Amino acid sequence: MNKLSYRILSIIMVAILILPSCKDGFEEVNTDPINTPSALPQQLLAPALAGVVSSNMIRNRNFNNELMQVTVSISDGDATVFRYEFRNTISDYLWNNWYIQLTNFKDLYAQASNPLTLNKSYQGISLISQAWVYSMLTDTYGDIPYFESNRARDSVSAPGIKEPAFDKQKDIYLDIFKKLEEANVLLSANTAIAGSSDPVFNGNVGNWRRFGNSLYLRLLLRLSGKAEVSEACIAKIKEMVETNASAYPIISNNGQSAILRWTGNAPYTSPYVNGVRDQDFRAPAIASFFIDNLRNWSDPRINISTYGTGGVNRWGIAQGSNGFAGVESGYVPGAGISKQAYFYSRDQQTMSLQHEPLAGMIMNYAEVQFILAEAAAKGWITGSAQTYWETGVLNGITLWLPTYPNPTASGLPATAPTIADPVFREYLTAADIDWDESLSLDDKMEKIHLQKYYALFLTDLQQWFEYRRSGHPKLPKGPGLRNNGVMPARMVYPVYVQSANPTNYKLAVAAQGQDLISTQVWWQKP
Repeated sequence: MNKLSYRILSIIMVAILILPSCKDGFEEVNTDPINTPSALPQQLLAPALAGVVSSNMIRNRNFNNELMQVTVSISDGDATVFRYEFRNTISDYLWNNWYIQLTNFKDLYAQASNPLTLNKSYQGISLISQAWVYSMLTDTYGDIPYFESNRARDSVSAPGIKEPAFDKQKDIYLDIFKKLEEANVLLSANTAIAGSSDPVFNGNVGNWRRFGNSLYLRLLLRLSGKAEVSEACIAKIKEMVETNASAYPIISNNGQSAILRWTGNAPYTSPYVNGVRDQDFRAPAIASFFIDNLRNWSDPRINISTYGTGGVNRWGIAQGSNGFAGVESGYVPGAGISKQAYFYSRDQQTMSLQHEPLAGMIMNYAEVQFILAEAAAKGWITGSAQTYWETGVLNGITLWLPTYPNPTASGLPATAPTIADPVFREYLTAADIDWDESLSLDDKMEKIHLQKYYALFLTDLQQWFEYRRSGHPKLPKGPGLRNNGVMPARMVYPVYVQSANPTNYKLAVAAQGQDLISTQVWWQKP
C-alpha cells in the first residue's frame, strides 16, 4: 500500500476514534441519536452496551481463548495467537470499537446531565461504563488517550482535540477510581430508569450500583501488587468489604451478575450468530488444559447424563475420538495434530454457546467471590478464604446449572444451594479439589485462580489480564511458542495511530517502552 493510501486510511480511522458512532440494528431504538439534538439518555445506553459486549465476545473467542488455552486453532501457519505470535492488525478492532462506544457513553452522561433530561442513574451508569471500557483499553494496550480522548467536538466554538495525548496508566486508573466513587454516590439516589433501555439489568439501578462497586474491587485488586499504590488499594478493599461495606454494595448472588443476555431477537442477537459462521465457530479444538480439568473433576458443566439436555452438556462441548480430550496448546507447526473435543455450532446442536444468552458475560458473582478469597488469603480482610472460594466454585456451577445439585427440578430451587450441600461437598472431595488451609500462599493463589479461570470463561479478556497480573493458573508451555515462551503483555497500538497521531505516539513509546507485545504495562512492572 502506498503512502497516500496509508494517509487516507489513517484519516478514516482517526475519525472512528474521535467521533461518535451508532451501530446498525438499533434504528428502532435510536435513529442516529448523536445527530439528534433531542436524543434521550434511554436511547443511547442499549446500543453502546451491546456494541462493547459484541466486540468483547469476538476477541474473547479468537484472542483471549487462544492465549489462555481454552481453544487451539488447528494451524501450521504463521501468526497464530496460541503460539504467542500475531499480526499487528489484530489491535485495531478493539481499539476502534471501544473508543466508538466511549463517545456514546459520554453522550449519555451529557444528556443525563441536561436539566431537561436530568437523571442521576443514567449519569452513574455512564461513569461505570466508561470506567469498564477504559480499564479494558489500558489493560490491553497500556498508556492510552484518556483525558483528551473522544473530544473532537468539545463545543460549537472550540475546534476540539483531534490528536489526543496518551496518558500514563497510573493516572488513568486513579481517575477510573474517581469515576466509580462518583457513580456509587449517584446511584445511591436510586433514580428510576427505563427498563427497556437497559439490556443488562432491565432497569434495576441497585444492580448497576453493585456492578460498579464489584468492578472497583476487580480493578483495585489488579493494582494491589504495584508497590507505589499497593497500600492504598488494599486499604480501599478492606473499607469496601468490611469497615464501610454498607456504603459499597457488591454483587451478592448470581441474579445480580452483570450479563447482557442475548435473546435472539434484534437488536439482541449474539455476535457469534451474526458475525461468526457456523463452520468457523466449531473449527478450533478445545485445549487440553481447559478440558482436562473439567473431565478429571467430573464437572457438572460438561456432564451429559445427569445435567445435560438432549444428549449435550451445558457448555455445548462435543467429544472427540478420545472423548473429552483436548489438544496441547503451543504445538510445533507440522506436528500433525488431530482435533479432539470442540464447541458445537448452532447448526449441530441447540445447546450451543454460539447462541447462548449467557455468552454476553461482563462480571459474575463467582468472580467477586474469588476476588474476596484472594484478599482473605492474603490477610487483607478477615473473612474466610475457604468460604469465599467454595462459594465461588458453587456459584460458578449454578450460574450455568440453576437447579444444581437437583437435576430433576422443574424450575429453580426454592432456596439457593449452599456450600454445605452434601452433593457439592461430595463433588469437591471426589474431584480432589477441597480447600487446604495448610497450603503455601502461592499454592492457595493457584487454587483460587484455577477456579477463577473457569468463572471468567467468556468474560472479555479478563483471563489474560489476570494471568498477567498473578501468573496463575500455571499454564503448560508448548514447544512451539514464540515470544521466548513468555505470555504477551499487551497488544501493540494500531498501526494507523503512528501516522494519525505521530507526536503523541512517539511520546507514549518513549515513556512506556517499545511498541511490542513483550513490553509490560505499568501495573505488571515491579
